[in-house]
Amino acid sequence: MSCCQGGPCESEKTLKSVEEYYGKVLSTTKDLKTSACTAAGRPHRLIREYISKVPKGVREKFYGCGAPLPLGIEGLRVLDLGSGSGRDCYVCAKLVGEGGEVVGVDMTKEQLEVADRFKEEYCKDVLGYKQCNLRFVEGYIEKLPSCIEDNSFNIITSNCVINLSPDKPAVLREAYRVLAPGGEFYFSDVYCDRRLPKTVQNHEILWGECIAGSLYIEDFIREAHKAGFTDPRELSRSEIEVTDPELSEICGNARFYSITYRLFKLPGLLETKCEDYGQFAVYKGTIPGNTHSYTLDDHHTLVTNKPFLVCGNTAAMLGEGNVSWLSKHFTITGDRSVHYGLFDCSPASSSQPAKQSCDPAGGSCC
Repeated sequence: MSCCQGGPCESEKTLKSVEEYYGKVLSTTKDLKTSACTAAGRPHRLIREYISKVPKGVREKFYGCGAPLPLGIEGLRVLDLGSGSGRDCYVCAKLVGEGGEVVGVDMTKEQLEVADRFKEEYCKDVLGYKQCNLRFVEGYIEKLPSCIEDNSFNIITSNCVINLSPDKPAVLREAYRVLAPGGEFYFSDVYCDRRLPKTVQNHEILWGECIAGSLYIEDFIREAHKAGFTDPRELSRSEIEVTDPELSEICGNARFYSITYRLFKLPGLLETKCEDYGQFAVYKGTIPGNTHSYTLDDHHTLVTNKPFLVCGNTAAMLGEGNVSWLSKHFTITGDRSVHYGLFDCSPASSSQPAKQSCDPAGGSCC
């Protein structure tokens, strides 16, 4: 059924175009015309090890721009938006262990068939599980299937998919809805340093290549706030190269980036400014692959057993009140009974790295 009288609306045309491109036009990652839909940066050594064990048929159909796969998620429920061939879901099946669960949602039948084909053999023969903890569901990330319930997932991942959506605010709202309190939307996507002109936005190949639908970074921050994600944290960033000369000419001077963001659902705990309550955090060194330190974002790396001064928002993300999924890995000292004003984010602050900003509304935090 069309959402518009007399024929399909623009959103439906976009979804159909994306489905066609990823289901029929692309055979493997070698068919791509930009570096957008290939992993940016080198994943953690554990992630690389687990990826190598994913069936080849799944890996060959993977189109992503990062490795948004958090460690330390054993026993948790993970939802992957736009799961495609399922590579990240297969890795997460290992990360959550037999007691966890992973669900992938995708609209492309061809990709879902690939994802489903190997899951039983992988879980039982490769991982040694008695039961398969992987499930794939056909549906749209703008309006998740009814089987995806409110407040039901601890972690949501997504890999270079939201830019393909014609309704990005709806995707963010749905992610916030189905995340459990203390949960996190941990994902990579393509962003731009400006708002793109219609000549780029309407280019069919650039849509499929994850370029035309990329959001201006500041607009993404605004939409995240509206959805309920008060303090988006940037974990990593790398620039994307448009290798095709014709496509590069169409894009002009616009610069594109693969960015991994962390969005926490912590109702009542996150503020629009980074506030100082005299709190500090200590990392226990208990997250696999992160024995000596843990990086929360691009300007918070906590050394194991070393006290680290934090603002109220960071304290909440790391475990204040035992709400965050990360809480078992950190000790937070101090509460919010005394307020000392805005958190000192200046380079002169001895316990904080230099790259900082006190304003989550500007797309960063303390």
